[in-house]
Amino acid sequence: MTRLKNNLVGLLATLLLTLIAAGCGGERETETEEVFEQRRSPIVISTVSHQDTYVKVVYGQPYKRGREIFGELEPFGEVWRTGANEATEITTTRDILLNGERVEAGTYALYTIPDPEEWTIILNTNLGQWGAFNYDPQYDYLRFTRPVQQTDEVVEALTITFDQVEGDETVLSISWDTTRVEIPVEFL
Repeated sequence: MTRLKNNLVGLLATLLLTLIAAGCGGERETETEEVFEQRRSPIVISTVSHQDTYVKVVYGQPYKRGREIFGELEPFGEVWRTGANEATEITTTRDILLNGERVEAGTYALYTIPDPEEWTIILNTNLGQWGAFNYDPQYDYLRFTRPVQQTDEVVEALTITFDQVEGDETVLSISWDTTRVEIPVEFL
């Protein structure tokens, strides 16, 4: 009788643990589905290497989808996450010059303030931000402006790329719709 009782208790314990685990699994699926619902734009990584330096930009890639982008979807004069989802991040394994300004090795949030003639480029040390909703200028590491270039060709998906390295230099380009902004990068 004691053996039957022990087996029954063990069976009930196993059943209870199975039900708890199944419940937790369901919650995880729901949380995962919520995250995917929030991330309607794919995550893209652009990289460049030169000698012993590696630079990487990670961003959410929104699409134009017939919308007016700059001045409408992304208002002029307002801080933008430079993509979709989380704020775009740039990582460099060694110090570089960005627009002639020294940037120490590390990871930074890359924000921009679009305007019709020029953009303000911002590197910010407050990482892990969703969008620019909690952007705080007190964490700005570097700010500078770059001129806007209008293109004849429409770029459907926001695209951040590096040009081919020439000597110790490359260009980080941000293109979307008919707008392109180029940022000179120099390897030290």
